Formats: sequence, structure tokens, C-alpha cells
Amino acid sequence: MAGALDPPSDLSTAQDGLRAWLTYMDHERRSSPRTLRAYGDCVRPYLYFIETYRGEALRFADLGGVTAAEVRSYLASRVQCERPLSPRSLSQALSAIRSFHRWLDRRMGMPNAAMSLVRGPKVKPGVPRPVSEDQAFGLIEEAAGDLEHEPWEVARDCAVLTLLYGCGLRISEALSLTFADAPLQGSVRITGKGSKTRIVPVLPAVTEAVDIYLAEVPFKLTPEDALFRAKRGGAYSPRHAQALMQNLRGRLGLPDSATPHALRHSFATHLLGAGADLRAIQDLLGHASLSTTQRYTDVDAAGLMAAYEKAHPHA
Repeated sequence: MAGALDPPSDLSTAQDGLRAWLTYMDHERRSSPRTLRAYGDCVRPYLYFIETYRGEALRFADLGGVTAAEVRSYLASRVQCERPLSPRSLSQALSAIRSFHRWLDRRMGMPNAAMSLVRGPKVKPGVPRPVSEDQAFGLIEEAAGDLEHEPWEVARDCAVLTLLYGCGLRISEALSLTFADAPLQGSVRITGKGSKTRIVPVLPAVTEAVDIYLAEVPFKLTPEDALFRAKRGGAYSPRHAQALMQNLRGRLGLPDSATPHALRHSFATHLLGAGADLRAIQDLLGHASLSTTQRYTDVDAAGLMAAYEKAHPHA
């Protein structure tokens, strides 16, 4: 098999194989720490189950002989346990297991045809839960009226929220911007999932919000530094943004679905409602598949029906 390698001699156990795969995903595929943790959390209990199922230690060389029945038994155990996995979580676990076995096949010359015989649960795609236009503007205005934090922190929060809603970025993408990307004028190059890059237009309102923040931030930044900074000068993290949204939605009485990612959903939904082309929205969001973007048509249709039922005299 092209590209296959002889298994290294130090790979004696299945757990050794898992560690080698995660190292490959880290160093060669450049997977994020969060992704690596998720993969490990999915595959580690799978390997432990196979060992328990067989009643013996699982060697690295045994991985090519895992049967479809064993995989199905593992999936069934995750549904029938005290804390069962949802169909979506179960599907994600199976996806990670298949990814692990693909690596064994392609890089270690250890194919396992049983993986193609196992079907995952049917998962109904979830409908995005955006905030309304009024709620999006309300969140930014509420952040701007914060009197408890330093003016530069208020400017930063407004800039982050405006960037998420105005450009439709993932929070990780927004916070990956560096000082070298500033000022944001016209467009910005974003590196998204799978290390794919795209050019995103930057609205004047976004440019203005970021400029106000840059004029206020008290730290001297180098081109390589993260653009958005936390209170003590470190990089502003997704956890900071989530805490900000939690605070704002509590003050505005918004549901728990009002998260940083909801602003990305709102960006797409509001563009679609204004007549934007679905393909253009796909490019702006950086979706690999148009079917992912098409979920927003369900949101838009639901919004139209709600407006119809509320306003039409015969509804």
C-alpha cells in the first residue's frame, strides 16, 4: 500500500498506537488541542472496551482484527450505560474510531474492512439558533454601556462582538487574528477549519469598532501577538468571550443559546433573509459543503412562518 509504514517496534500495545496517532494528528495534521482531546476521549474507551470484551490485553498488532460485532457491541454499550450518549455524540465517537483505523490502514499497513460494515446512528441535523437582529445589536449596545470595566476592555468586547456578527467568524477565528492583521480594512484573510483560508469582507462598522479598541488598548503589541488581549495582558480566550455572552444574555433576558457562535448563525441567517445567495454565504462562512449552509434556509423559513402566523389576519 502506497505510503504505508512498517509498524515501529515500540508500538506494542493498542494504547501505544493511540498515542502515536494523536502525535501524528498533532504534528502532521495540526489538529487543535481541543480536537486531540476529543479524539482521545472517543478512542480510549473504545480500546478499553475491546480489551474487556476479549478478556485480555489488546496488542497493537490486534487492531487490524477488531470485528464489526465488537464495534457494534461497543456502540451499544455507550447507549445502554448509566450516562448514554446522544445519537450525535455516538456518531462523533464512531467517526473518531474510523479515523483512527484509517490511519492504521494508510500509515501502518493495517487495514480493517470491518469498519465499513458498521453503520452509525441516524442523526437529524440540528437547526442553528441565531439571535434576532434587534438582539444582536442589543448585545453590542449592552456591552458598550458597561461601567464596571476599563474603557479599553469595553472597547475590546464591542469589537469582538461586532467582528463575530459583522463577519460571521467562528470565535476561534476571530481570536486567532494578530496585531499584524490590524487595521482591518476592506477584507481580512481567515484560516478556518482544516487550515483552509478564505477572504472575508470587513464592514466599516467592524473596522471602526476594532480601531476604537486599538486606540484604547494599554499594551504594546508585536505583530505576532494576538490582537485581542485579556485584562492582565494575555491573549483573550474563547472562555472570556463565552463568559461575556453569558453575562450579557443574563442582563438582557436572552436564552442560553445566545452564545458567541450564535452571532455567526445570525450573520448567515440575516444575510439569507436579505436575499444573499446561498453559495456566497457558504464562501463567507468557510463551509466545505453547501449542505451545511443549507441549514440556514430552515431557520429562515421558520422565521417567515412565525411572522406570517403573527401578522396575517387569517392566521
